[in-house]
Amino acid sequence: MASQIDRVIAELRRRILSGELASGERIVELQFASDLQVSRTPLRLALGELEKEGLLERLPTRGFRVRRVTLDDIAHAIDVRGVLEGMAARSLAEAGASTRTLDELKACVTEGAALLADAQPGGQLADPMRWAAINARFHQALVQGAGNPALAAALAQVATTPMAAPGALGFSGVQPALELAFLQRAQFDHEDVVRAIEAREGARAEALMREHARRSRDNKRRLMQAQAA
Repeated sequence: MASQIDRVIAELRRRILSGELASGERIVELQFASDLQVSRTPLRLALGELEKEGLLERLPTRGFRVRRVTLDDIAHAIDVRGVLEGMAARSLAEAGASTRTLDELKACVTEGAALLADAQPGGQLADPMRWAAINARFHQALVQGAGNPALAAALAQVATTPMAAPGALGFSGVQPALELAFLQRAQFDHEDVVRAIEAREGARAEALMREHARRSRDNKRRLMQAQAA
């Protein structure tokens, strides 16, 4: 069922970002299940994932509707996220990361590398939802390890902007080789950040995280513009 859910997520994401589904439009399960040729169970799971990404919002009564999202809104939020996560990385490196935090960061790096190594010959990640989960865990471990509740709260607020959270990839499968290249670069960034934190190089860890966010911002803009074309 995972591949079916991924397909539905990618198609609905494409429609939202291209404007094919208008801001405020309600997602009627019966209609979209028929349109996308899936049962309502994978559709509901896909809608839940898109809600986490901020592209959909749950209605007070029942169901979902499309949230308003612009490329500039997303870019501004990711820029702020980069500053805050850079601060978290620097704090963590300078204070010295606990064994538990380092173990979690390294586990995410190991799992990410293994997942990317299993990419399909045509240049497509077999399980993008798993990468999104690994990526979210990495960023969460970084912020939690910094031990700054005010910083964590600020990042949680930034993440309410559609597509700004670390777990929101914005991929649709339209350009699989390019999307895979973006993830491979992100994996290298994670590895570099962990090395800087372990070496207690605060300034370098901060700069790497800010550059990582900037790259994410630019990659999402590029992919979304391609989907809207």
